[in-house]
Formats: sequence, structure tokens, C-alpha cells
Amino acid sequence: MSPLDAERLAAARRVAASAVGSPGLQRLAELAARLLGAPSAGIAVVGEVQTMAGGSGPQVWTVGSELPPADTLSGLVATAGVPLVVPDGREDPRLADLPAVRSGTAVAYLGVPLTDPVHHHVVGVLAVFDPSPRAWTEADVALLSQLAAPAASELELAALTAEFEVSRLRWGLAIDAAGIGSFDWDLVTGRLSWDDRLLELFGYDREDFAGDFAAFTDRLHPEDADRVQEAVQTAIDDCGVFEAEYRVQHPGGAVRWVHARGRALPDERGVAVRLLGAGYDTTEQRLADARVARVLESMPAAFFSLGRDWTFTHANVEAERLLGLGRDELLGGVIWELFPAAVGSDFDRHYRRAVDSGLPTAFEAYYPPPLDSWYEVRAWPSPEGLSVYFLDVSERRRREEQARRDAQRLALIARVSDTLSAALVDRRGGSGALQELLHAVVPELADWAIASLVGADGRLHDVASWHADPELRPVAAEYARVRLGALNSTAPIVDALATGEVTVVPDVRAAVGASLPPGPARDAHRQLDPATAVAIALVARGRVLGAMSLYRGPGRELMDAADRATLRDVADRAALALDSAALHELERRMAEELQRSLLTAPPEPDHSQIAVRYVPAVQAAQVGGDWYDAFLQPGGATVVAIGDVVGHDTVAAAAMGQLRSLLRGIAYSSRGGPAAVLADLDRAIEGLQVHTLATAAVARLEQEPVDRARGEVRLRWSSAGHPPLLVLLPDSRVEVLATARADLMLGVDPLAVRREQVAVLPVGSTVLLYTDGLVEGPDLPLDDGVARLTALLAELGGLELDELCDQVLVRMRPHGSEDDVALVAVRLHPEDRPRPAEAGPQVTPRTP
Repeated sequence: MSPLDAERLAAARRVAASAVGSPGLQRLAELAARLLGAPSAGIAVVGEVQTMAGGSGPQVWTVGSELPPADTLSGLVATAGVPLVVPDGREDPRLADLPAVRSGTAVAYLGVPLTDPVHHHVVGVLAVFDPSPRAWTEADVALLSQLAAPAASELELAALTAEFEVSRLRWGLAIDAAGIGSFDWDLVTGRLSWDDRLLELFGYDREDFAGDFAAFTDRLHPEDADRVQEAVQTAIDDCGVFEAEYRVQHPGGAVRWVHARGRALPDERGVAVRLLGAGYDTTEQRLADARVARVLESMPAAFFSLGRDWTFTHANVEAERLLGLGRDELLGGVIWELFPAAVGSDFDRHYRRAVDSGLPTAFEAYYPPPLDSWYEVRAWPSPEGLSVYFLDVSERRRREEQARRDAQRLALIARVSDTLSAALVDRRGGSGALQELLHAVVPELADWAIASLVGADGRLHDVASWHADPELRPVAAEYARVRLGALNSTAPIVDALATGEVTVVPDVRAAVGASLPPGPARDAHRQLDPATAVAIALVARGRVLGAMSLYRGPGRELMDAADRATLRDVADRAALALDSAALHELERRMAEELQRSLLTAPPEPDHSQIAVRYVPAVQAAQVGGDWYDAFLQPGGATVVAIGDVVGHDTVAAAAMGQLRSLLRGIAYSSRGGPAAVLADLDRAIEGLQVHTLATAAVARLEQEPVDRARGEVRLRWSSAGHPPLLVLLPDSRVEVLATARADLMLGVDPLAVRREQVAVLPVGSTVLLYTDGLVEGPDLPLDDGVARLTALLAELGGLELDELCDQVLVRMRPHGSEDDVALVAVRLHPEDRPRPAEAGPQVTPRTP
């Protein structure tokens, strides 16, 4: 349906509802029938249905009855919008089947449309009709058309009257529902008229109300009377609007708030003669506002409201305190003028965004001095402006910042500890450790830094430098290379070394740059352009080990107390790590010397070549318990032994020395085989109360004349829980010498039975004895290690014996072992083979 059709339909409904039974329409229908001499006449309202609004004569339908327009002659008139003249409808094919024609009610019919004079569309039909055929004249059509105009006006008048009554009823209901009372003050006679609602608001009965201005002023609260009377007089003088909110005091003492609004009406001279208006009760709203105000005043959060023009309209006590201005200074003031630093800030952006979008916002922002505080803000837009709640969170922010800095400090210290440990474990030395240290503290604590160590000559040496800017790192390195020679005795680093404290230099240019002589140091210093610096000595156990110099450029503030405390912790840890590393290195050397002194050179029998190796553990500060031995028995047999004492300390080293000496003495004096030697050693451990546990393997190489003739050597061996012996045959095959069940280790049971095995080896074979550090570790199970070593021997079988031993160590443990490694290799050769040069025991250093 088009908008026009909808409008017409609504008009038709409105007219039909109000016009049915209208006396005016009834009189017009009677007049039409009388003037045209027709037995019947009717007025119908046509819309979705045709409604009979009035009529005259026997053929007229009942007033108020409804028919479909398509079934009526009037419906045809309304649709066409022009008069319809029907002399005899029975002879017209279009009309013959209509109920009124077929029934004989309206054989002859004359109808004219009724047009709405405002909207100019058909709202009804005025018609006369006859049950007999009739020839209608043009005069008949003209007369009926003249009657159509007053009929249409009557329809519209009926509709307007009904609408006015409905509107009047609705307005009255709205006034009553809103509690609005009206007043009318005749300024000429002085008569004041109030309706019942206004009388109720002021506490009057109709009989008690005097009907003059004094009746109004008598009930005004004394504190509001002057203000209200002044507003009334101003409206009268200006012929303008009167508006005021005031208190009304009832005789019983009750107080009500009334909001009134009116207008003064002038006469033709422009002088006010009447004041009309209304008033309503705002007591509940005032009480609610008061409750809200009390809540806002008592709440711990600050609150203020802004109008649409950004002026303060309310502020509670907490807002006054946090903003540093009293209410009299805030209210009415523009926020951007009272707080100019807010312009363009987060406050500005968030407040304007909230007002423009209509959406609430929450944020944290900082306002500079004089407030110098962080605020947590929540703002809600409204039609009146913006409501803002805020808290001073400066202390919380300070705690968070302190917690963040503490976390950074702990993370930096942990990183420094890890860095130093990794550098020292990797044996990068003090200079390498300090270089890694500078990587950790730059740029966290400084833009660039230099680290120094006290050398063996007692002098300070710059050993490391680092800059946050990669392009300036070569410059920093050059300055570190030449600076000590250019500094004078008043340089900050001298004070740091002398006091052991943090020395702060707030102006490096004045303190250092100005005193540097012309040359590379001054050139590099100018290019680096430090603004502030801090120097600190590295002190451990009362001994100065070195120093650190940290520099900041012009873009960073001087290092504060928290940063200096962090630097102190870093320096203490670095000094302790350097000192501990030096002590560990000293202990390592002592351990290696002790181990070297306990391991003697192997003999060089005619029928074999013997090579020995010893590699300390990666944790070289611990003395190991691994040992080996090789010697000749009086009968000429060669005995080789290897063992591993449980433990890695001086006690284990002492026990290792005892066991090695006992085994050598027992084997030499008793001339027994390997099993007997181990059994006697087990009993000696018990009897001499050595109190230790150890694994060991003993092998004896024997060659009788018949063996020599065959080119063979007998290998007799026994193992006390030790890894299996390996034999590399001349054809590069490797045999593993092990029993199905290993014998007990030494020190467990002095009566344990020791078994002995014999293997016949061809000349050219190589026998390998080793400790578990070679084939076992956290990264390598024992069985896998033995298998790897077996394959490696087969691969390296063509090498000379010494080179074979070196390659085994390097290939099996390229990064060193967490345990000591001892190795004994024996290569059997004919008696006439040239003997190798005399060599002592070899201690292989750890792989870098």
C-alpha cells in the first residue's frame, strides 16, 4: 500500500467512526430526497468497507451497517470519483448483478462523491435511489452535487469534533498523570485562578483559597520568597517567560518543591495583562538528588560533572581535594581553562571521544605539576554533559613501578649470574666473562660500558667494552684500549678502586673529557659523547679484582638509587664469580698435579708397547678417583691395571693412592694372577680399614717360548665390577672381554670369589682398559658407550698407539666428561720390533 492509500484509509476510518448517526448528515439526506423527489436517499462513508452514516426512505439500509464497497453502487462512485447516473440498473450489464439492483432496492440511482476539503480525496457518497426506473436530468445531478459540499464538510466536522474530544481527554489524563497544575492570573483585576492540582500542591482547599497573589506568596518558603517574586515581576515587566523552582510550606510544616513555568501575555499596547502557566511537584526528584548528593559527598572516589560547554556543574569534597581547587572555583569554570595541561592529553582525547560517541570510557592518565599525580578515570556521557569518577592511583603506580623495577633488577641479576657461570664454565677466562657481563647490563643500566681487571702485574687493564649502538662499538673498544693511559689520578675510576663504592659522575664532560690530552682517547671520548657515568670496583673477599665503568648519553637521566643498588649487586656477583673462578683454576692445577704425581710412567717390555692417558673431569676443581698402573712382575710378565674409586674428593684421591700402591705391592710380591691379586686386595682393604669402594680390572700378559714361536700372547684377566676390556685384533675386529655376570666391586665383601679368564691373542693385537667416564654419562648409557667405543676402535685400528689413544678421547668425549677418564692401551709386537722412545705418563688436558 502506498503512503497516499494509507492516508486515505486512515481518513476514511476516522470519518466513519465519528460520522455514523450524525444529525447533520441525517438532515442532509432527508433534504436530498425531498428536493429530488426520490423515495430514498443515503450518505455512506467509503473505505475498506462502506458504512451507512445517515439516510431517509424505506429503501435505506440501517445506519451503521457495513457492506463491501465492490458490492454497492456507492463503491463505484467512490472508486471513479465522479457522479454515477443510472436510469435503470437492470439494463446495465455492469450493474445488473449488484445486490441493490437485483433486489429492486435501487433500480434507478444517482450518486455523487463527497471529497475531503483538506486532503482532496473521496471519503463518502451522497445518493438518491428509486425502486422504479427513472430518467435523471442534468439539473438533478447539479442539485445533488451542490448538496455534496455541505455533506462532505459535515463529515469532516464530525471527525474533527471526535478527535478534539479524544485529544482533550488524553491531555487531561496526561496532566493528571504528571501531577501538573495550571494557573491564570489576571493582572488587570488581580484575580488568580488555580486548578485543583495546584491547590493541592500549595495545601489549599477550594474554600480556603483567596484567589489573589497573596495566597501564592503566603505559602512560599521564606528563603525562596524574594527570589520567586523577583522572577515573576521580571516576566511581567518584560512580557516574557517566568520559570522558577521553589519550596512551598504547608500550614502543618510540610515542605514541597514546585517547578513552575509561565508566560506573560500583553495587550495591544504591549503591557502584560495575564500570566498563564503551570507547575508540578518536584519533591521526590529533589529528595533523590539530595540522596545522590549525599552519596557523592560521602563516597571515597572523587566525582565531578561537566556540562555540554565543558564547565563544571558539580564536584564533591574528594574532587576538591584531588584537584586542589574549592567548589566555588570549580563550578562554572571551563575544565580546559582551569587545567590547561589537560588540553591535548589523554584526558582531552578520552573525554571528547566519550561525548562524541555516547559511550563510557575508562583510562589511566598522568597530570603534571602542580597536581603531579596519576589518575584512574571513568567517564559516562549523558544528555547534560559528562559525569566523571576518578581516583588518585599515584601510590599504586609507584608500587607497580617499583615492583617492575625490582623484577627487572632480579631478572638482570639472574641473567648476570647465568652469563658469568656459563662463561666461566666454558673456561673463557675473566676477560671473556666480563665481556658477557657487559652484554647483559647494556642497555639495561647504561648505553655503553667498559670492564677492567687487575692483572698479575698489579695494574688495571681494560679487557672488555660494549655499546648499545653497533656503529659505536669499535669506538668504545678504541677508547677502552687507550683511556687508562690518558686518565689522570683524579679520574672517577681511581676513586672507585680506592673506596670500593659506587662513584657517580653527573657531568662526564667536565670530570673526564676536559682533562683528556689531545689524542685518540679524547677523539673517541668526544665521539661517544657520554653525559653521566658510574664507576664501581669489583671487590671479593677484601681484594680488588677489577672495575666497571658505565656511561649514559644525553638522552638518559643520571643513574638513580635503585639502578645503583642493582649495579652494586651485579658487581658483587661478578667479583665473587671471578674470585671463585680463580680459586677453582688454582684447585684444578693442584688436582692435576696431584693426579700426575700419583700416576707413574708405564714400563716398556720387549713384547709390547704401553700407552696411558688421564683426562680430568670438566669440574676440574674436584680431585678424581680414577687410576691406572703398569709394571713388570719378577718373572717378566707385564701387569696392567685400571680402577675407579667411588667419590670425587681428596678422600677418594687418598683411597685411590692406597689401592694403587696395595695392588702394585701384592701383584709384585705374590706374583699371583689377576684374580688372586684382586682377592688379596679385597682382604687388604678390609684388614687395613681403607673404607672405600672401587671397581678395578687387572690383566697380565704372558709369553712362554712356545707362545713366542706361535706369535701369540696369553692375556689373563679379572674384573671387579669394571667396564669390559676391549681387544683390537690385527684384522680390525674388536672383541669384548666380559663375563655373563660381573664380579663384585672391591670393598663390598672381603671373601668374594674372584674369577679369572684367559684369552690367547695374536701378536699385533691391542688391549684397551678404560674407566667409565669414557663410555658413560648423563648423555650416554654404559652399554651404548661400550658399543660406540667398540666401533671406534675398529675404525681407528690402523693408527699408531699414541695417536689411537688421543683419537679415542677426542672422538668419544669431544666436549670433555663430567667424570675423570683413565686409559691404558697395550699393543703386542714381536720381540725384534724397535722399541719406541722413552715416554712418561701423559695427562691430557680437557678439550676446550
